[in-house]
Amino acid sequence: MAGRLEGRMIAILATDGVEQVELVEPREALEQEGAIIRLVSNKAGEIQGMNHLDKADMIAVDAELEDVEPAAFQALMLPGGAVNPDSLRMDPRAVDFVRHFYEQDKPIAAICHAPWLLVEADVVRDLTLTSWPSLQTDIRNAGGTWTNDAAVSDHGVVTSRNPGDIPSFNKAMIDQFEMGRHKGRAKSHLAGHTTVA
Repeated sequence: MAGRLEGRMIAILATDGVEQVELVEPREALEQEGAIIRLVSNKAGEIQGMNHLDKADMIAVDAELEDVEPAAFQALMLPGGAVNPDSLRMDPRAVDFVRHFYEQDKPIAAICHAPWLLVEADVVRDLTLTSWPSLQTDIRNAGGTWTNDAAVSDHGVVTSRNPGDIPSFNKAMIDQFEMGRHKGRAKSHLAGHTTVA
């Protein structure tokens, strides 16, 4: 029986310092639903996974940012770890890659510190998000609303706080990725948001 995301191309954007569990477990959940995953990075070869402050495994990269077109993907997943999104938000190619998904009304899922990339791409205005608590001021300053919930879905943008939220994150992410494009999202936010406890 085909999965809910059978044959859909989904990008995961990450670099050194990624929180390993926030990459590996959502990737496995997407693959179980039939999605085709490409780990995209701003560097070739492998990236350093982390278990909080400790080094974890090296993770193989599928493609470099300069070699992929965001138009080839139906959705984007952004894992956290403090260093990973902080590095990526300094790379204009990564910021442009993220912005493409928002402007093309494609679903995005971001966990923990990953909403930093959404802030940098200037796409959080009028959205309700959650994140690692230290990002709440950044989100509010960028025009978003921050809430302390396990998973929040607003106009196809799914966010969660930390590794403990991965089950709720995966469920909300798969729901939104199956739904697909959120027509007109980048132009106006007309519908309400939903929260998963």
